[in-house]
Amino acid sequence: MDTPLRVILIEDSEDDAALIVLELQRGGYAPTCERVETTAEMKAALARQPWDLVIADHSLPRFSAPEALRLFQESGLDVPFIIVSGAIGEDVAVEAMRAGARDYIMKGNLARLVPAIRRELHEAEMRRERRHLEKRLHQSQKMQAIGQLAGGVAHDFNNLLTIVTGRVEVLLDRLPLDDPRSREATAILEAADKGAALTRQLLAFSRKQILQPKVLSLNAVAAGMEPMLRRLIGEHIVLCAVLAPDLGAVKADPAQIEQVILNLTVNARDAMPDGGQLVIETANADLDEAACRWYDGARPGPYVMLEVRDTGVGMDAEVQSHIFEPFFSTKAPGRGSGLGLATVYGVVKQSGGAINVATALGQGTSFKIYLPRVEEPVEAPRPQTTFVGPVHGSETVLLVEDEDEVRSVTREILQMHRYTVLEARHGREALAISESHQDVIHLLITDVVMPEMGGLALAKRLTQQRPEMKVLYISGYSEESPLGALLDAAFLEKPFPPGALARKVREVLATRSRRTTTSTS
Repeated sequence: MDTPLRVILIEDSEDDAALIVLELQRGGYAPTCERVETTAEMKAALARQPWDLVIADHSLPRFSAPEALRLFQESGLDVPFIIVSGAIGEDVAVEAMRAGARDYIMKGNLARLVPAIRRELHEAEMRRERRHLEKRLHQSQKMQAIGQLAGGVAHDFNNLLTIVTGRVEVLLDRLPLDDPRSREATAILEAADKGAALTRQLLAFSRKQILQPKVLSLNAVAAGMEPMLRRLIGEHIVLCAVLAPDLGAVKADPAQIEQVILNLTVNARDAMPDGGQLVIETANADLDEAACRWYDGARPGPYVMLEVRDTGVGMDAEVQSHIFEPFFSTKAPGRGSGLGLATVYGVVKQSGGAINVATALGQGTSFKIYLPRVEEPVEAPRPQTTFVGPVHGSETVLLVEDEDEVRSVTREILQMHRYTVLEARHGREALAISESHQDVIHLLITDVVMPEMGGLALAKRLTQQRPEMKVLYISGYSEESPLGALLDAAFLEKPFPPGALARKVREVLATRSRRTTTSTS
């Protein structure tokens, strides 16, 4: 099959133009040519559509190749510009090459034309790919820098919110129900809850949230959300689910995948204020090395593709270059935090996947997410259990937390619920306390991320010494790994209210003793 080729042909001779077209056809191209002879015609052609190639005679009665080259360079296009002339001196040809022409060919030697075109089209494609890779690298470095900043801020803010939430809950516990100060304290708690939601989104973007991945089917997740999504988008938007029947499995956090679909759906809805169509599609995909160059972080291999596309207003190139940055939003003030797509980006990246967006003004938007396909059976959902019963106890708890105020308020909450508390600022101090404490330590409560020795390493060493001791991890922040070791461990996310801590402690203490087998990360 002949290769399509869009050509601007700067030529005043119809016969010479016909010869050039014939040569292109002989060379395996199906050219679509527009012949121009003046500056105005050239400008109109450049504005009309994209082009693959410019072929120009050197001198025309009302135009010339040097004039065309200047016009062409002003347009910013990067496509081959080849001069085909009947009579041109070597000095003129060299000057044209210096000005930006890619080659010059004599009309009496048109056999050179097709090889020159093939070479120049290939080089133009290589230049475009190089620019794309440079742009992608720059964007990746920018997102990484923003992510490090956001993650650090969110980690520190989570600890502050843990202190605020804990102190206010302790205060509320001490105030009579009819005390007017209870209302103010409750308002502080509500504000802290909103702050916690923001930190969770920042941690998702920076890929430092605690994930609990499971082997799952994206079809099942999408189908399960469909009734809720229909209510969310309203009757003026048609929702269409195109789910591949033979879809492979992926390993990801189901709650986070639901959040990804929800955020993309909300974005699509807001892009279609007058109605339209929203399509959620799944498919198996295989990305080779060439395809992976267009997806930041992707490696060749089998994937599962999730696409969310709409028929909305679309985005221009400038907006598209910022959409995954936290707090960037084109919506009116109060209509969104600007963290929705940042959260999507972080979840996909932390899940080992890649994301791509295709959009244009007035032509809708498509988000394609690629998650690595796994050859494992889909896990059945685990029932959610909530501890019911008294939340007081008399056991001994070893509390390890490097943030002084977080440790202080956590200790007070545990003491309020009648536990004996041993506290340590870091892993080494916890090991020393355990060695000197002769009685039973029923529970270790440890932060996951601490300097020198993390919570996972500490728990491994202590449970080797005290096999009957239970472990409860607390954190709101993950290092580079997804902390898969926490999958089957007891875990409480910061910031946590005192009631949640008390219930979780009783729940963990009520479970059967089991040897902790987690490894460091």
